[in-house]
Amino acid sequence: MSSPETENVPPTISPLLDFFAGTVAGSVALAVGFPFDTVKVRFQNPSVAHKYRSTVHALTTIAREEGPRALFRGIASPLATAAPLNGLVFSSYRLFMHSQLDSDETDPSLRQVALAGAGSGIVASLITTPVELIKIHQQSQQSPVHGQKPLSAAQVALSIVRKHGVRGLYRGITATALRDVGYGAYFAAYEATLMYFPSRKPSPHDHSSLMSEADSTIASHSWPALLTAGGLAGIAGWLGTFPFDVIKTRIQSTLGSGSENPYRNTWSTVVHSYRQEGFGVFFRGLAPTLVRAIPVNMVTFATFEMVIHIFS
Repeated sequence: MSSPETENVPPTISPLLDFFAGTVAGSVALAVGFPFDTVKVRFQNPSVAHKYRSTVHALTTIAREEGPRALFRGIASPLATAAPLNGLVFSSYRLFMHSQLDSDETDPSLRQVALAGAGSGIVASLITTPVELIKIHQQSQQSPVHGQKPLSAAQVALSIVRKHGVRGLYRGITATALRDVGYGAYFAAYEATLMYFPSRKPSPHDHSSLMSEADSTIASHSWPALLTAGGLAGIAGWLGTFPFDVIKTRIQSTLGSGSENPYRNTWSTVVHSYRQEGFGVFFRGLAPTLVRAIPVNMVTFATFEMVIHIFS
C-alpha cells in the first residue's frame, strides 16, 4: 500500500503519452476540418479567390465543379505529418511549461501558458512550413485538364525541389512561425475559459484524486466546459495571427523568384497586398477559418483529454 506522503502526489505525464494523445487528436480534427481549410486556401489565393462569394458558395462550387473529393485534395500530406505534428505541439508545450515551473505541483500562470504555447508554435513551424507548402499547391489545383489527374503530394514536393532546391520547401517559414506563435493565445484561452466553469471536486477516496494534472482536467470539468474551452481556444488562436496566414499562403502559392514577384518574402507581400487590395485582404478567408476552428478544436482538446484520461 502506498504511503500517505505519496498517495496525493500526481504522477508526471510521459512526453510519449502527450505525443500519442496529440497525434490521435490531430488525426480526428484533420478529418473534421479539412474541407474548410481547402476553402480558406482558395479564398487566400489571389488567382482563384474571385470565383467564390462565401464559404458555403465555395464549398458547393468546388464540390459541384470538381467533385466532393476535391474538398479533401491534399489531405495525404497533412495526414501523414499534421497528426504527429499535433503531437509535437502538445508534447513541446508541456516541456516548455515544465521548464518555467519550480515543480509539477506548481500551478502555471496564464503568462506561462502563453509563452509555452508560443514556443511550441515556433518549433512546429519547422515541420508545418513544407507540409503546408505542398498542401497549398495541391489545394490550389483546379479541375484536371483533358483527364489529367491532380498531382500527388510526392509529385508536388519533387517538382519544388527540382526547381528551387530543398530551400524551396521552406518558402514562407518566417510568416509561418509568426502565425504559429498564435499557439500562445490558443492554450491560454483554453485554460482561461476553464477557470470560469465550476470544478467538480473529487472525493479524497476517489481514484481520480490520484490523476495527473492534465488528466484531472477531464475529471474536474464537464464535457460542455471542455468543448466550449476548445472552441474558444480555436478562435483566439486565429484572431491575432490570421494576417500572417494570408501572407504565408500568398508567398507559398507563388514560387517564382526574383524582384518581379511581389510575393517573394513577408515584407514585400505585406506591402504589395495592402497597396493592391487594402487592409481587408489580410483577413480574407477568416470566416471559413473561424467556422472550421470551433468544431475542429472542440474535437482536438476533447480527444486529447480523453486519450490522456484513458492511458494515464
